[in-house]
Parts: sequence; C-alpha cells; structure tokens
Amino acid sequence: MSAPAPAPGLPLDPDRNLALELVRATEAAAMAAARQVGHGDKTGVDQAAVDAMRPVLGSVGMRGVVVIGEGEKDEAPMLYNGEHVGNGSDPEVDIAVDPVDGTTAAAKGLPDAVAVVGLAERGTMFDPGPCVYMDKLVVPAAAAAAVDPTAPVAELLDTVARALGSRREEMTVAVLDRPRHQALVEEIRAAGAAVRFLLDGDVAGAIAVGRGSGVDVLMGIGGTPEAVLAACALRCNGAAMFGRLHPRDDAERRAALEFGHDLDRILTTEDLVRGDDVFFAATGVTDGTLLRGVRFEPETVVTHSLSMRSRSGAVRVIETRHDRAQSNLIDAHEHTIHRGPKTPDRKAS
Repeated sequence: MSAPAPAPGLPLDPDRNLALELVRATEAAAMAAARQVGHGDKTGVDQAAVDAMRPVLGSVGMRGVVVIGEGEKDEAPMLYNGEHVGNGSDPEVDIAVDPVDGTTAAAKGLPDAVAVVGLAERGTMFDPGPCVYMDKLVVPAAAAAAVDPTAPVAELLDTVARALGSRREEMTVAVLDRPRHQALVEEIRAAGAAVRFLLDGDVAGAIAVGRGSGVDVLMGIGGTPEAVLAACALRCNGAAMFGRLHPRDDAERRAALEFGHDLDRILTTEDLVRGDDVFFAATGVTDGTLLRGVRFEPETVVTHSLSMRSRSGAVRVIETRHDRAQSNLIDAHEHTIHRGPKTPDRKAS
C-alpha cells in the first residue's frame, strides 16, 4: 500500500513569488542543455541540464522534496525522487522537476524541448508510484466545466468547440506521435479536426492548450510524471487536465493496485496538484509552440521563460539576456562554471 501523505508544511509567504526564483533554475538547465542540441546524445542533454539545475535549486530558500524527478536514487544520482533540495529554510514544499522534457527532441535538434519545474505546498502533489503512463485530456479554461472526459472524441470536440465559439472542424488536437495513438488520430480526423503531432514530451503541448498557440486540445497516453508537471502550470492558467492511469501490463496493474491507486478514477488537475499556492517555471531549450529556444549571440545568451503562480493567476513571459562573460554558463568544452556578480536583465510581458 502507498505511504500516507506527509502533513503540509508551513504556509507560503503570499508576497513571495517562488516561480520567479525557479526561473533561474530552468534558465541554467536550458542553457546547459542547449550546448548539446543536435549532437544526437540525449543522455548528454539530460546530464548537462541536471548538473546545471541542481546547484541553483539548492540555493533557493526552501525545504523541498522531489516528488517528480529523474527516478529512484540508484538510477539518478541527482534530482531523484525523494531528494531534499533548497537551502533548508522554510517553506517546506513538494517539487516536480524535469531538467529537459523532450531530451530526444533536443538531441535531434527538434522543437518543443523545455526545462521545467513545478512547486506546491508539501504533501499536495500526486505520487504516481509504479504508474508510468496516463491517458490524458487537456482542454482550455473556457471548456473546463463543460467537458465530459469519458465522451467519444467527436462529442468531446463539439463541447470544446461550443465553449470556444468555434466548430470542431476548426480545431487542432495535439497528440504524441506514437504507434499507440493510430486509432485516436483516426477518430480525431474523422471528426473533422486537425492533428498536431508532438515528437517528444507533452508538457509543453499541454501548457500550450488555449494560449494562442493554435492547439485547442491535447489527447492521448503520455507520462504520469509529466502530467503532474503540466498540472502545476494548468493550476496557474485555468486550463484543465483529466487523466486515467494506464498500466502497460498485468504486472504494472497489480503494482498500481497494491500501491493504492484506483485505476478507474478520472483524476483532475486538482487531484494531481492539490496545493492552494502552486508555482511553475519553464525555459525553452529548442523553439516550440510554447517558448523560443536558447539563442547564443556573440556577447549574450538569450532565453525565453514562463513564470506562473496560481494564487495570483500571474503568467509572466520573460526574455533574459545573459552576459556571456558574467553569467553562470557551463562551457561545453572546458566543463567549468564562469561566475560573476552581474545579475541578468529581464524583460517581462
């Protein structure tokens, strides 16, 4: 059976926006990973991002426990599930982290690789346990209260279209490009909607729903940890996720039941992240529907990030120009960190 959820920690300071502090961590991960883009080594992409993100998270004023991380301790020496990060001061928080969502995309120089971190009060994030996959639906805020996640695809798209003042023939649905989704893609197209394939990682695709990205809905089976990460962002922008755990075989089904999961239950955004004060930060590694990727210029490195907080509903789009001589950039050839006193200038919109 699953362990009981830990008691929530001290309340978060209402005047402190941790999402802005987390952006430093996603920027560091994105810049380090961007050095590896297009070189064909997804392990190298991930390792560079982890190595850069971990010390920045360690400097943030918090007592964080990684709930969604790189895996178990034996497999991931840093940012593993259960690891404690932060400088040891209050508040006590749950952390969901993916130094690069879309490592294969980054390794191949393809779109939509992002560095992401989510944070909420301690004991409020869903623990996937042995359940690696989830069947997901993400709809924009306007359709959140109207949609029936168990409805057939055509009916579901009609409901979302009405909420948006549109028609299903004008809608675009994001789906991971996997063989398992062949029947789903056929249903979507038979309903008259278009499909936008996601090549690797669906966190960015989920967050892009309803944000003027051209993506109206996300459907299909993807990672459960990624669902929790995306839910942190959706708690901040009002869009809704519905998901049902999807065991891959009988052994995983038995493990899920022993862990305490109800495999018939439809999980909502609030089930995945129950906290009242949720924070999310993301920085683009490669260009995508959600964010632009890292750009290396002669004197600066340019990053594009999101900073989001549920309590205020604030969503900031941040462009940062990092001075290459002063910023904490990892040199891809010397593997050293260059430090300086200068704080990068940020432009938020």
